[in-house]
Amino acid sequence: MARFRELLLRFRPVRPPGPAAPGGVPADRSAELTAELAVPLSLLEQAETEAAEIRERAAGEAARRRTAAEHRAAEILASAEAAAVAVRAESAARVHRTAQARAAEVRAAGERAATEVRQRARGRIAALADRVAANVARDAGWGPVGAEDG
Repeated sequence: MARFRELLLRFRPVRPPGPAAPGGVPADRSAELTAELAVPLSLLEQAETEAAEIRERAAGEAARRRTAAEHRAAEILASAEAAAVAVRAESAARVHRTAQARAAEVRAAGERAATEVRQRARGRIAALADRVAANVARDAGWGPVGAEDG
């Protein structure tokens, strides 16, 4: 970095001023600036055009991807709904089978109980018939027909 003294030495006169310069055309600073900036500005316009094209392509690609994602989501949803129907049907069938098995168990238990009652009834019918006959005979006054059961 230049020191302050070195900076000042740059502005010291090296020789005495010479004769006046010949008359010239005044410099057109705006034309010079325009010429100087023409190339960078044209490059900037090209970059802006290219950026706009890239944005348009990106928007198109985003729309395409969004549409594809919506279709994929619809397919997944339809697949899930179909699977849910199948799962519900399987679950209902399993519940139905369980209920049928339980009903068969209850029916079998009922049939066993009914068979037991019938067997006990068969074993008791003869004794009950004798008792009824003895009670009827006694009430009718026929006398003892058989052993009374008191």
